[in-house]
Amino acid sequence: MDGSSGADDSVALRVADTARRLIETFDRAAPPGDAVAAARELSAAAEAALQAAVDRARTAGQSWRDIGEVLGTSRQAAFQRFGHPVDPRTGEPMTRTVPGDAVARATEFIGRFTAGRWEELLDDLGDVMRERHDPDRLAGGWAQLVGMFGNYQGFGAVNPVLAGDDIMVDVRLEFEAGEAMLLVRFDRDGKVAGLRLHPSYGR
Repeated sequence: MDGSSGADDSVALRVADTARRLIETFDRAAPPGDAVAAARELSAAAEAALQAAVDRARTAGQSWRDIGEVLGTSRQAAFQRFGHPVDPRTGEPMTRTVPGDAVARATEFIGRFTAGRWEELLDDLGDVMRERHDPDRLAGGWAQLVGMFGNYQGFGAVNPVLAGDDIMVDVRLEFEAGEAMLLVRFDRDGKVAGLRLHPSYGR
């Protein structure tokens, strides 16, 4: 057994152990805080397991496009979340720590966007974006997608990544007869500084 297999086994055992502890907190009617702590630990263990699974897939020759397809996101978003880039200037690994509220913030924005709450959405936009967009323009772009792909059905995983000082979210939108990609860029103040919506042909 090679070292990577041993590491993967360790990650899998961690998931099993934390899952068992979460089940036990429910079975014995433990204080609610215990269940929350156990669920948080399980979430962290599952994230580590997902990273290990992606690393194994890459070692086996799978492309970032293939991995993104499985994860319901683009190859760029998959790489930004799970890749191991090296700074070409220093040869050192590049770290990307995303603020803890980034997932919730992005999920709320996507929820408003896909629900067609265009007036509310304007409050999320930065000054430059508000000058370029209004409810009619936003609604028109959405209507084009619905006309092409049918009724909206839901969105994929929300995985924010750092891009300089900004946070990027590249998420897949599912329709009854197709899909599209929504790319959102949040600035350091949490306002939307970039927004792109386009069909995802051939995905």
